[in-house]
Amino acid sequence: MLDSILSAIPPIHREGHRYIVVFAVVTLLAFWLAQPLGWLMLAATVWCAAFFRDPDRVTVIDPAAIVAPADGKISFVGPGSPPPALKMGEGAYTRISIFMNVFNCHVNRAPVEGIVETIAYEPGLFLNAELDKASDDNERNGMVILRDDGQRIAVVQIAGLVARRIVSFVKMGDRLVAGERFGLIRFGSRVDVYVPDDRFIAVAPGQTAVAGETVLATLSRASVDRVARST
Repeated sequence: MLDSILSAIPPIHREGHRYIVVFAVVTLLAFWLAQPLGWLMLAATVWCAAFFRDPDRVTVIDPAAIVAPADGKISFVGPGSPPPALKMGEGAYTRISIFMNVFNCHVNRAPVEGIVETIAYEPGLFLNAELDKASDDNERNGMVILRDDGQRIAVVQIAGLVARRIVSFVKMGDRLVAGERFGLIRFGSRVDVYVPDDRFIAVAPGQTAVAGETVLATLSRASVDRVARST
């Protein structure tokens, strides 16, 4: 019984260990000062541990698919231009935005397999990440993945109202597979994906995305239909 309960608890990402320790120490002090305050801090400690959860994901093996880089609500699907710092050129792109609230898993995953061609960090504001202008005004870290077929997919981590730290685990020249962890954001934020317009979009605003599993777009309409039938 205990083994089954423990196996259901997802692992915690190493980035969260020091925060959980700090929350736990403060919780002990809070219990010493006042029990009601201690219970409040215990709840905050549990939330902190849940925030940094890092569950395994099953990614579809389909080179035509672009999978979600983040957990959360799809807040925008439409035309968009990648940040100039990523030097993606003048091609037409569709932007898919995924908003992560403070209860979502914040580990980000590669949407496609390929080489990390560009990484560009840009300082900025900390506006509500759900606002459209957050794509241009907020602190962000962009990455371009060059696929083996020559297509480029851009992924931009955007800080939000509470987020104050964008973490990247990769560097230029690294090769990623679809669904591989490449970074995280603390605490509540958004991730934008820019895909070429010749892709068939498989999602719509309001849907819930699961990082590494939800297919956002594919190269063919047949793939979209197959994904739609399987969900």
